[in-house]
Amino acid sequence: MHNNTRLLHERIDIADTFPVVTPIFQNSAFEAHSPYFYTRKDNPNVVELEQVMRILEESEHAVCCSTGMAAIASVLQLLKPGDSLVVNRLIYGCSYKLFQRYCDQFQIALHLLDLSDSDGIAAIPDNVSMVLFESPTNPFVNTLSIQRIATAAKSKNPKALVVVDNTWATPLYQQPLKWGADIALYSATKYFSGHSDVMGGVLTTNDAEIYTRLRDTRFYQGAVMDPNSAWLLRRSMQTFHIRMKAHAETTVIIRDWLSKHPGVVKVYYPEIDGEQLTGYATLLFFDLREDLIDAYPEFIKALRWFDTGTGMACVTSMIARPYTGSHASMADAEKATIGLTPQLVRLSIGLENTQDLIDDLSQAFEAIEVKQ
Repeated sequence: MHNNTRLLHERIDIADTFPVVTPIFQNSAFEAHSPYFYTRKDNPNVVELEQVMRILEESEHAVCCSTGMAAIASVLQLLKPGDSLVVNRLIYGCSYKLFQRYCDQFQIALHLLDLSDSDGIAAIPDNVSMVLFESPTNPFVNTLSIQRIATAAKSKNPKALVVVDNTWATPLYQQPLKWGADIALYSATKYFSGHSDVMGGVLTTNDAEIYTRLRDTRFYQGAVMDPNSAWLLRRSMQTFHIRMKAHAETTVIIRDWLSKHPGVVKVYYPEIDGEQLTGYATLLFFDLREDLIDAYPEFIKALRWFDTGTGMACVTSMIARPYTGSHASMADAEKATIGLTPQLVRLSIGLENTQDLIDDLSQAFEAIEVKQ
């Protein structure tokens, strides 16, 4: 027997290894008799993460995807030509553009409504097929009543699907399925990862038919999460509760400090009712004083402990301007309709020492006010 043949097939027997942490199954394929015959369908690391997400959400099913946007795209494929999609007008910029493109391509009616008030909810069309919204929203972290919106949508069409992007609340503080949503979706790149080192998306549901359709979509469009990302996310979930508690405590302190600062006009923080939304962490928005808007580049340059990358909800604090960042893909007129201006600043509060963050923000404000 040639050595090349032997080395190609040489393997250790892992049956008796009993690792305390599930190893990374960086396999594209498994033996034909394995339930994990092909990683595009299933992989042990992805399945384990889905089990963790089911526990956290207290849901019957979970589907992990390659990114948050892949998760949203999978949900959109539940629609068909001629259907009607309702989206809350406050939405992540890339999600908004995806809705526009998808609906244009497949002849789906797109309705942008303000689902935070009675008139907007009443305007949900009778032929609604799906209602999709964030709560809290990006931007402005507005809290929407999931139950009220779900009840209204299903009174118009009992078969309408209600989808909640729960990324900014997480299942720790809000469980949309318990309030009438059919699907909860997440960018796992944010809190679940928590370290800006992995991307992913998660969908949860209690409906077996929806679950099967979402899995089929993931399989055929190739939106499956890779094993290494699933392993990293599973690792991060072991500290999820601890991280969120620390994030939440610091966020409240920073919120209160900003509210009193003369360089800040308004701070945006979600309404925590103790029922639907039981807590909150990390993401804050504030309006700069109008005469300081042009000094924003100098403001972020003066900061030491706030990074300026696109990652959010991670262990390090970050700052961004939604107008030119998360919502840059929207036209100026579209931004104007949702009240988005260059005045708005977004902070993601990390796990640094709270006083260090306050001191950093304070000296950055001093740096730009001196120059005015």
